[in-house]
Amino acid sequence: MALRTEHAAVRRLLPMTVAQLDRILAVETTAYEFPWTRGNFIDSLHAGYLARVLLGERDALLGYFVAMSGPAEMHLLNITVAPAHQGQGHAWYMLDALVDAARAEGALQLWLEVRQGNRRARQVYERYGFENVGVRRRYYPAAGGTREDAIVMSLAL
Repeated sequence: MALRTEHAAVRRLLPMTVAQLDRILAVETTAYEFPWTRGNFIDSLHAGYLARVLLGERDALLGYFVAMSGPAEMHLLNITVAPAHQGQGHAWYMLDALVDAARAEGALQLWLEVRQGNRRARQVYERYGFENVGVRRRYYPAAGGTREDAIVMSLAL
C-alpha cells in the first residue's frame, strides 16, 4: 500500500530513539489507563524492534508504533496516536508504513492484540483489513485488579 498523505500537510515517520522517550511516555500515559513503561520502550529499542515516531508540524508528536519481526511475520506491539491528534488518519498512515516495512522484510502476516473493549481501535483495524482470529483470555490488566481479554487480529500481507 502507498503511504497516504491526506489530513496532514506535514508528516514525517522517523526511527524512535531513547532521547524521545519523555515525549512518548507523556502521550502513552495520556492515551492509556495501563500504559507501557519506559522499560518496555527501552527493551524494544535495544532488541532492535521496528520502532517509529510520527512527527507533524513543529515536530509535534502525532503518534508512534513498535513492532517485532519474526519468521515470515510481523507482530504489532504498540501503535498509538496522541489523543489530541486522533481521527485525522495518522493510525492508517502508520499502518501503511508498517505493512510496507513488514513486506520488505518478507513477512506474510501481520499480527496484533487489541483490548476487547477498545471498539475504536478494533474498528480501525477491521476497516484496514485485519480479521479477528482468536481471543487471549485475561491478557490485559484492567481496573480493580481484574484482567481484560484481547482480540487477536491478523492481516495477510
